[in-house]
Amino acid sequence: MPKSDFIPQNDDAFAAQLQTFKTAIPTYAATLGLTSAQTTEQAADADYFGYVLACHSIMRNGSQQWTGWKQITRDGGDVPSSGEGELPVFPTKATAVAPGVEPRFRELVRQIKSQPNYNPSIGEALGIEGAEQTGPDMTTVEPDIGAKISGGAVAIKWGWGGHREFLSMCELQVDRGNGTFVLLAIDTTPNYTDTEPFPATPTKWTYRAIYRVGDHRVGQWSKPVSVTVGG
Repeated sequence: MPKSDFIPQNDDAFAAQLQTFKTAIPTYAATLGLTSAQTTEQAADADYFGYVLACHSIMRNGSQQWTGWKQITRDGGDVPSSGEGELPVFPTKATAVAPGVEPRFRELVRQIKSQPNYNPSIGEALGIEGAEQTGPDMTTVEPDIGAKISGGAVAIKWGWGGHREFLSMCELQVDRGNGTFVLLAIDTTPNYTDTEPFPATPTKWTYRAIYRVGDHRVGQWSKPVSVTVGG
């Protein structure tokens, strides 16, 4: 059975893969002919990419909070119980590396897999063997979503359904009670917080989602989920 690309498209999964490799490679470095400089460079790549990913998540979430607070500050409205958005707290900065973490990792893995001492068992330990799977039916794959009010916002739950290796993004849409769905977000990390200020009167907001591969929608829209907000 053919194997999928050993590097996942999802950023969180790729960051986890880099850390798995970093942790396991000291055991196999000599067997696979790697130098200390190569393992040190990969460790630095893993740490810095993880740092950048964490900062990206913090900035994205902070942007959502402060966009909602900006709108309330300008136009008025119901103030969420959490008040204004929180100022971001960033993780300890990792040493910066040159751009191109993935190409460097691919080249390192190519070198490793060309070694006579390499075998799939070592690859599994290092996290560099692609999964033996054919992937989902791209005509029927469908997100499973949920929505609930949390801290003055709507928390939208979604995930990859076990198919994150084959999917790029999840498109979320919302109908704010007028019968028309509009784009809410195109998300690459499971779960999303809708920070739109609640209306003054009770209103039903309805959400739906569909997966994307690159710029194209795939599969089916999720079953819609609704929450009543405001009032």
